[in-house]
Amino acid sequence: MNFLILSITAGEGHNSTAKAIKSALEAIGDECSILDTYNYISPALAKIISEGYLVVTEKMKGTYKFGYSLAEKRPFESKLQDLFDKDTPAVPLKTVNLAFSSELEEYLESDTFDAIIYTHPFAGMLLDILKSKGKIQHHTVGILTDFAFHPYWENCTNNDYVIVPDRALIPQARRKGFADKQVLPLGIPINPKFSTSVEKAAAREKLGLAPDTSTLLIMGGSMGYGNIADTVATIDKTSFEKDFQMIVVCGNNADAKKSVSAYANSSKHKILVTGFVDYVSLLMDAADVIITKPGGLTTSESLAKGLPMIIVNPIPGQEERNTEFLLNNGCAMATSKTRSLEECIFQLLTSEVRLDAMRKCIAEIAKPNSTRDAANFIHDLGHTPII
Repeated sequence: MNFLILSITAGEGHNSTAKAIKSALEAIGDECSILDTYNYISPALAKIISEGYLVVTEKMKGTYKFGYSLAEKRPFESKLQDLFDKDTPAVPLKTVNLAFSSELEEYLESDTFDAIIYTHPFAGMLLDILKSKGKIQHHTVGILTDFAFHPYWENCTNNDYVIVPDRALIPQARRKGFADKQVLPLGIPINPKFSTSVEKAAAREKLGLAPDTSTLLIMGGSMGYGNIADTVATIDKTSFEKDFQMIVVCGNNADAKKSVSAYANSSKHKILVTGFVDYVSLLMDAADVIITKPGGLTTSESLAKGLPMIIVNPIPGQEERNTEFLLNNGCAMATSKTRSLEECIFQLLTSEVRLDAMRKCIAEIAKPNSTRDAANFIHDLGHTPII
């Protein structure tokens, strides 16, 4: 079998999911390649999207929140949509995607693919155009990388299937225009290493931590979002009536790592500081609670590990939707202007009842074998004749 995955770089979640699926398909003997869709068609536009996403989500959160909300509502498009074919995407992306779809069609004709997977709705929209016009006959499968259907997924419904984090998203899928038979609640694909665990005390000993001490894992995503050093100092100086230690992952934020490492030299509590590492699975095994921004992959990994969450610094838009989902399903607490991080930590460190309740809720949502299940479905789909 030969499969193609279309990704778009707007944050790393879409690419990470693509890589997880690629590895899983190759592990069962299939061939698979990843195409950064916009980078192939227009490197200049791809650079604008990638770099612009990082700037607005970190430096211009208010602007991004407004834009995301506008994209969700898009009232101006409803008035203009009647001027266009109703099967084509909404107006702001219509011209771009119509032009790009022909170039993608040429790429798809250059090889024989048994199915095409996409991890971003912009790529799905291109396939949707080609499918609706009868230009391609391939099986097509979309994958959500957050716990919500975001703007423009409604323009992907001509594709065959969509993999979602949980069956709780079926009502959202219906509102977007998907039929129930198209929706596959297999979970967000994550690295398979998160489907296995090391016993907590053993994980702590491997990391040089005290095996019997409550452990907080603090993460800011791959880019080290948020003022991690201030967060660590605030936690360290607060009394929680129970001893604890911290693991702090600063990602690619070298300045944060330097600041936290310096602080750790004189902190009240033991602090293990890392930059970007490839053993986050082990760090999660060692932790009792994770304090993190709610990216789709990080939270899916935490769920797979049965790890209660305290949510901080969500990016407006998709991560706010992730927060809503996790709170409403009993898997997390969240800080706010009136709910401090210290209060959240205090409650979880002093209440085994609350921790156990959250772990039970997490067990209802977690999909530790999401990547394997998605890869098996895609593999079988590749053997299914196109009708």
